Amino acid sequence: MDLPINHFKRAIASGRTPLGAWLGSGAPSTAEALGCAGFDFLVVDMEHTPIDTPQMIDILRAIAGTPAQAVVRPPWNDMVMIKRALDAGAQSLLLPFVQNADEARRAVAYTRYPPEGVRGVAGSHRGSRYGTVANYHKRASEELCVIVQIETLPALGKLPEIAAVPGVDSIFVGPSDLSASMGHLGDVTHPAVQEHLAAAAEACRRAGKPSGIIGPTPEMVARFIDYGYSWIAIGSDMGFMVGRAQEYLSRFRQPGAASDKPAAPR
Repeated sequence: MDLPINHFKRAIASGRTPLGAWLGSGAPSTAEALGCAGFDFLVVDMEHTPIDTPQMIDILRAIAGTPAQAVVRPPWNDMVMIKRALDAGAQSLLLPFVQNADEARRAVAYTRYPPEGVRGVAGSHRGSRYGTVANYHKRASEELCVIVQIETLPALGKLPEIAAVPGVDSIFVGPSDLSASMGHLGDVTHPAVQEHLAAAAEACRRAGKPSGIIGPTPEMVARFIDYGYSWIAIGSDMGFMVGRAQEYLSRFRQPGAASDKPAAPR
């Protein structure tokens, strides 16, 4: 069997703007549904959700049956967690809270087998298609996509040197955490935050690295496209579900809505 092609890695470097969504529910059926809905990629978030490795594998299997590509965010930039994600079949990793070039170098090293890195060697696992991919240990890094997440103001100041680390394929800017680090918790729309987000996209462009971000609304995503971000997530599975539920309920719980009217006599 040949090494699976990482279509996400190619897409973010293609010049078009892939659009994706976040997955937090842990339900393979939800991931499958959003993959069928037309998103280019789906982020399996293990940092801010209870999703563990067995759940992640089921979600990867569900996404694999759709046109979408999977991106896995481990809970931390940690050698063991990254090794488990790669052995489980993840090819694109979004690594949180990378603060400087040294941490970025460690992130890359965790994804590479010796002598280039420190990834532990196993003979048969889902990543190697259970040992059926010829020369997997020598070729695995060819189709890996290492994305480092910058989410604080100090890290943003070091973006050029982080982007210059060999093996870093893309930079992801976390707008919510960045706004919090700037003293504007919960206010991504603050002009100062937006100024830094725009500057980050430009810095990635100058460094020749694709830049990713997430926007809570289509309007914000349109703004991020104008800034020059290479790939963008639009909300999350839970956000879509709760938002749609609230929209439907609001039609019946406003003054004068049908549910407020007395029932007709029988």
